Amino acid sequence: MKQGHQIIKDLTVTNWMIKKWIYVLSTNSMKEAAKLFNKIDADFITVIDNGKPIGIITGKSIVQAFLDHGENMPVTEYMSRNHFQLVHADQFIIDVCKLPTSNCLVVDDEHRLIGILTSNEIQRGLVHYINELDQSFHSAEIVEVILESAYEGVAMVDRNGIIVEFNEAYSRFTGVDKKDAIGHPVQEVIENTNLHRTVKTGIAERGVIQYIQGQPMVVHRIPVWRNGELVGAIGMLIFEGVTELYQIYDRYQEKKQKMKNEKYPKKEISHQLQSDNYLEQIIGQSEELAKLKRMTRKVAQTEATVLITGDSGTGKELFAKSIHHLSDYKSGPFVCVNCGAIPEQLFESELFGYEDGSFTGAKRGGKIGKFKLADNGTLFLDEIGEMPLTMQTKLLRVIQEKEYEKVGGLTKQPLKARVVAATNRNLKVMVEKGTFREDLYYRINVIELHIPPLRKRERDIPLLISSYLLTICKKYNIQKKDITAEAMGVLMKYKWYGNIRELINTIEKLVILTEGDMIHYHHLPNYMKREEFTIDNQLSPMHQVKHQEHMRESELIKITLEQTGGNKTKAAQKLGIHRTTLYQKLKKFGIEM
Repeated sequence: MKQGHQIIKDLTVTNWMIKKWIYVLSTNSMKEAAKLFNKIDADFITVIDNGKPIGIITGKSIVQAFLDHGENMPVTEYMSRNHFQLVHADQFIIDVCKLPTSNCLVVDDEHRLIGILTSNEIQRGLVHYINELDQSFHSAEIVEVILESAYEGVAMVDRNGIIVEFNEAYSRFTGVDKKDAIGHPVQEVIENTNLHRTVKTGIAERGVIQYIQGQPMVVHRIPVWRNGELVGAIGMLIFEGVTELYQIYDRYQEKKQKMKNEKYPKKEISHQLQSDNYLEQIIGQSEELAKLKRMTRKVAQTEATVLITGDSGTGKELFAKSIHHLSDYKSGPFVCVNCGAIPEQLFESELFGYEDGSFTGAKRGGKIGKFKLADNGTLFLDEIGEMPLTMQTKLLRVIQEKEYEKVGGLTKQPLKARVVAATNRNLKVMVEKGTFREDLYYRINVIELHIPPLRKRERDIPLLISSYLLTICKKYNIQKKDITAEAMGVLMKYKWYGNIRELINTIEKLVILTEGDMIHYHHLPNYMKREEFTIDNQLSPMHQVKHQEHMRESELIKITLEQTGGNKTKAAQKLGIHRTTLYQKLKKFGIEM
């Protein structure tokens, strides 16, 4: 047990708390708190007085304030003084789990607020700990310490869906003794569970509703991967009072819709409802993506020029739209210009527009340019690295002076749009080569948002696949399909050179071409499986197969035959086996080439 407590001691609150928290002063109004709450991705806002926490504002308290017409009242009238706990930065996650609430305010020795800790951070700390265990899934004594310390119900199953751990909190809620739960299939113990499917698909489900004993519960289902192999899954009960929350939310929605009907005409309401927060459409829970989302929210509230960089297919335009919809320019248009698709001679007229009769062939009455179309909105210059040098000079002048002239025009017009640029090229290298202006580079790169490629966000891949499987099945009116853990393991290790765009295309192809409701390993494209069969030059491929359980001999033979154009002699040499042995294996596996 000493080893277990040593590992637990490494999980101090200070390593997992949110250090940049959102707060309001005790003198702020509930309306101000509501506006702030609407812009953040958090469960509560801290109320502080002289640097010390005195309460929290939750979504429930904001709803109540608006129902009472108390939106102009100070936050102290509606803040909760009980539904949070003060914890010290040096405490351990395992100790925090024992507290009666997961809304924790982290303080220093002088009781000043230095961070916050929600259920998400607590769970991430525990899941990280479990995933990092060097001992086997079944024998780790520390797992039991964590499970019994958690106040939420927690159950763990092995790869076969058999319960291997079942804490006392879950036992109290379900009425099933721990000894009667462990060793039994999870679906026989926990009603309406989906954990037995989680260990087959490897797809996490977070914040989903599950009915247990007639009561709706919010639960997490988290697959446990170890050395690239799915070894089990964890189920957590997160929130119990869902029914009351539904009722409050319904009342809030009714009041909100009534206020909209009074304030906006019908057409405007429709536009408002369509203006979704694009940032919430970006799927993923990796730390890299979480940091990027936090930075996007912060940048959107400023006037700074933003450069979004990243490989093709990473979703640069979606982040640009997120900045637009989170900014003060959200009521204006979002105008996208693909700099790589406009002929060089048309660039100036496309961006600036032109007056009637400016040149031969000009459209009668002139043309409105993209700068004008983006008035009071956002101009998104995609693939700015493709912009000709002559236009780079003119764009720099427009951004600096905040005004421009139409082609053939005599008067200057103000630039009323925010400029966001994006590129998949290395502009710094282009500056060194003289193909991109240095002064423009520094002008557009006040803030850089770099979107990491999918291969560096392995944790997000199962969530993306799960989401797009559902979306694409609905798109083609096909019965929902799932994916095996073996296939998921291959997709998680694949490099995804085309990023999200390639992933969507792959899932769409698999949904359309796969018979049945389960996507298996053999349904995956061969070029993806080749990465699983990377051959060490110092060992024969057949030795590789013997040492790697996940490799399938038949698939390796098929791939090798494809590489040799069907030449069995060359294939046998490459595989390190006799040609006769190869023929025997072709017959054994029914391979016809």
